[in-house]
Formats: sequence, structure tokens, C-alpha cells
Amino acid sequence: QVQLVESGGGLVQAGGSLRLSCAASGRTFSTYAMGWFRQAPGKERDFVAAIKMSGGSTYYGDSVKGRFTISRDNAKTTVYLQMNILEPEDTATYYCAARVIGSGSYYSAAAYHYWGQGTQVTVSS
Repeated sequence: QVQLVESGGGLVQAGGSLRLSCAASGRTFSTYAMGWFRQAPGKERDFVAAIKMSGGSTYYGDSVKGRFTISRDNAKTTVYLQMNILEPEDTATYYCAARVIGSGSYYSAAAYHYWGQGTQVTVSS
């Protein structure tokens, strides 16, 4: 089992940047693929980005490609989401999640077993 705690959210102007962090407990962090999802009020939870256990492969939602970068530091049991050129449409609560190997598509929230409490990102126009 793993516990996840996000940080780094806040209020930023359009065009700005933020870096989210997700600190994981437990010694098995490197055995999980990690993902970021986001949810705006009244909307479904959407896939943002994912990274494999070793960090060798990454996946991105179409709306964030070229602007966001996911990375991980297994020694620090932390996953990051660098968000650049932020847009008001990026406003949401951002969640990190851990996926057990073989659980299904990296793009699907159903494939992730453990979730953080979320961190709010607000982008003003």
C-alpha cells in the first residue's frame, strides 16, 4: 500500500508555471507507475500525465502535451508535474495516483489504486 500527498498548487496568471509534487510513503514506490489527473467542478476526472515505474516512458493528455512534463525521483519517492504556459482551462484540482502493474490503461483512472487528496490549481486570465 502507498499513501500519496500532493503539494505545489496555487493561484497563477495565464502563461505562468507551477510545479506540483506528490510525495509517496512506503518502500515500494518504484514498483508503481504514477499518474496525474485533474477534475474541475462539475466535470469528470481527466487524465493529465503518467510515467512508468522506471521513468523511461511517459504519457500525456492531448490538452497538456508540450506544456506539462511528468517526472519522478524514485530515491525521493516523489513524482512531479511541471506545468508551463498555464491556461485558465487548466484550473482544477490535481490528483496524483499510483497504478499497480498490469492494471490496465495508463490513461484510465480505473487503473489506479491509490490516490492523493488533491491540490488546487487556479489559473487567472
